[in-house]
Amino acid sequence: MVFLRNFFVVISFICAGIANAQTCCSGGIPLSNNIGLNFSDADATLFSLSYDYNYLNTLKNKGETLNDNSRLRTTTSILLNIGHSFGTKFTVEGLFTWVKQTRRITQFGNQNLDQTSGIGDAVVLGNFALIADPQLPTTLRLGLGVKVPLGSTTETNDQGIVLNADLQPGSGAWDLLYVLTAIQQLNFRPSLSLSLRAVFRHTGTNSEYLGNSAYKFGNEFQAYLGLVDQFLIKSTLINPSLTFKYRNAQKDRINTNSLPNTGGNWVFIMPNLSVIVARNLNLYATAELPLYAVPDGLQLTPTYRITTGFIYSLLSKPKIEKFQ
Repeated sequence: MVFLRNFFVVISFICAGIANAQTCCSGGIPLSNNIGLNFSDADATLFSLSYDYNYLNTLKNKGETLNDNSRLRTTTSILLNIGHSFGTKFTVEGLFTWVKQTRRITQFGNQNLDQTSGIGDAVVLGNFALIADPQLPTTLRLGLGVKVPLGSTTETNDQGIVLNADLQPGSGAWDLLYVLTAIQQLNFRPSLSLSLRAVFRHTGTNSEYLGNSAYKFGNEFQAYLGLVDQFLIKSTLINPSLTFKYRNAQKDRINTNSLPNTGGNWVFIMPNLSVIVARNLNLYATAELPLYAVPDGLQLTPTYRITTGFIYSLLSKPKIEKFQ
């Protein structure tokens, strides 16, 4: 009996480590993907509502993909963006989230299911345009934002045990976000643009993790490089785009210790299609597929992600695009 008890204690710690890693590094609310509305007019207000589904069923040990589908993680998010442009130089926006996270582990014929849902953290971002002359082919913006810890960090499982940080709707910490966005229209085809966006997130610390510990998600850097074009089909404007995304996450920390099986590097390809169905209404859909994934240690990494939604503009021209 002592052997069996110790065996299941060891298994529990292993599963907890894997579960913690799979969201700290690869899942959770897609804040960086969805912050950064593209304002095409001065003094315009944009509303965006989107649905995001992240499916994680790929278990990797560093660069090696393991033949193991006993672990599944899904994150479903509802994302509301509201933004306004003050003239052509300054914009401000807020991102508000609702999230449902599910983790299923199947072992020895038994299934363990944990899930949480609720209001997630929010982001407030201000952007200042260094170059924003509509007569010029180049746009350059700098942004500074803060992530506000609105989500709960004390959700429990069926046994009343507080779940790990990766399954909580919120992080319990204030983060700083630094954003650089550049858009260059190409001379040989004015409707074709090259876009670059870099986002660095300096994470704060939840000093009340599990009541008496300090938890810090790893700092994160993401870079997006994409091509966006525009076509007129009959009376409908269609904007296809193709973006490559690089993501680096540092290791999480609890108190003063780095956590194993967290952090790593990923590269994704993101095809996107948006359709302007009315003067001020733009529908869009984006897929995110992994091209390269080397997590630190043993982790679940994304198998695919789908995002779809719409953008509505007040006092704006039809050319409205959301950076993907």
